[in-house]
Amino acid sequence: MSDGAESSESVKADSSRIEARGISKRYGDFTAVEGVSFDVGEGEVVGFLGPNGAGKTTTMRILTGFIPPTEGSAQIAGYDLFSSPLEARRSIGYLPESPPIYPEMSVRSYLVYVSKLKDLPRARRKEAVDKALERCGLTHVQSRVIGLLSKGYRQRVGLAQAIVHEPPVLVLDEPTVGLDPIQISEIRQLIADLARPGEHGGQSVILSTHILAEVEAICRRVLIINEGTLVLDAQLTALAQEGQRLEDVFTRAAQGESIALGREVGK
Repeated sequence: MSDGAESSESVKADSSRIEARGISKRYGDFTAVEGVSFDVGEGEVVGFLGPNGAGKTTTMRILTGFIPPTEGSAQIAGYDLFSSPLEARRSIGYLPESPPIYPEMSVRSYLVYVSKLKDLPRARRKEAVDKALERCGLTHVQSRVIGLLSKGYRQRVGLAQAIVHEPPVLVLDEPTVGLDPIQISEIRQLIADLARPGEHGGQSVILSTHILAEVEAICRRVLIINEGTLVLDAQLTALAQEGQRLEDVFTRAAQGESIALGREVGK
């Protein structure tokens, strides 16, 4: 019995693209994140929710290597983020809330520049840029100056810079903020397409957003953090089967109430 359980855990670990174990971050007497642990599997799109100040941004900045944790560990695509930081960072595509774009550059020249920053070999750059342009629906505007594009297209450029090196893991922070309904639908579809199985498997996605409908539209699973602690890790189908609405669950979590679900953290 125990051998089978160990084998199951081994398979799960091998298929995980993101593994966070007991991550904590303290600033003096203030604890921003406390003991956060979760996995994200290959091709999985996970919504990461929490009220303002809950610890979402801190957690994402730790997972993307921008700040170190006070305690805990993390692996990205099998690389330890702290003992093998370069390899781990190369495995991540990150889209912050404000995309890191240069408005005076053309779309193509910017993506070529990013491909150099990502250490793509010269022989692969053109193919990688062409593929990112196609996947993000930017081929027809590749010669346009980024600053003259609509906000929706600038957001697509932000996604293209995150995927140009074909990372197995994507971390997206508010990817549809400020977009109109048509642009939101297009970006959501693009994110869903990125997670679909392909030549190298589907990309694993953590999506941080305040738009609950966005999570319901493209995520299979939701993580909710409140006051620095992960309070829920559940499949959206499990919520539906138990007759719980995501909006109600999120509201109760944000108010510090307990959530009676089978996969509630700590249960």
